[in-house]
Amino acid sequence: MLLTNLAILVLAGFVGYAVISKVPNTLHTPLMSGTNAIHGIVLIGGLLVLGLEGHGFLNKVLLVIAIVFGTINVVGGFLVTDRMLEMFKQRSPDVVKRDEDDAK
Repeated sequence: MLLTNLAILVLAGFVGYAVISKVPNTLHTPLMSGTNAIHGIVLIGGLLVLGLEGHGFLNKVLLVIAIVFGTINVVGGFLVTDRMLEMFKQRSPDVVKRDEDDAK
């Protein structure tokens, strides 16, 4: 059973790398937003499992570590997505004129 799960994990890693490496740069932001939503669902699942009884101390420690790293991933992903979307917003004419005056 462990060997089967390990083989699935390794194959999923290879498939994930092959899929992500072929994504054009313009699609990274929407893909990142979708991934953040999936990680949010994973965090909720981790919190629910942590609340269940019958787990050993080591399992709970690993769950807490996974929840912390998942939270960092979700928050960081949304911050990066927000920054990237800011690049595509149109600036007001006042700011554009000021930038042109500063360049002279």
